[in-house]
Amino acid sequence: MAGNPLTDPKWAPQLADTVEHYVGMVRDTATTRVVYLVRGVVFGTIIGLTAVATAILGIIFGTKLLQRILNIGGWIDLDSAVWVSYLLMGAILITAGALLMRKRSVPNEVMA
Repeated sequence: MAGNPLTDPKWAPQLADTVEHYVGMVRDTATTRVVYLVRGVVFGTIIGLTAVATAILGIIFGTKLLQRILNIGGWIDLDSAVWVSYLLMGAILITAGALLMRKRSVPNEVMA
């Protein structure tokens, strides 16, 4: 019987190659997507935490820098320079927040 695949000597390697091809294709597709997803989560978390830490340290550095700048001239003593720097840093942050609030997008529908 010429149509019997069991008597064909190339049948087993062809079947194995076909199965390996499709299993490999599915595995590569699924693995690639999972790897991209996990990388996005991990790197996104690292970048987010680093950004928060950098922002906090930047605010602390800016406040200390304002204290030093206010104390350079000698017009303001160190104790007064501290609360004035807090006041100025607060004004800077409030202004930045107000500008960012104006830039936000507002949906077209009005909530009642």
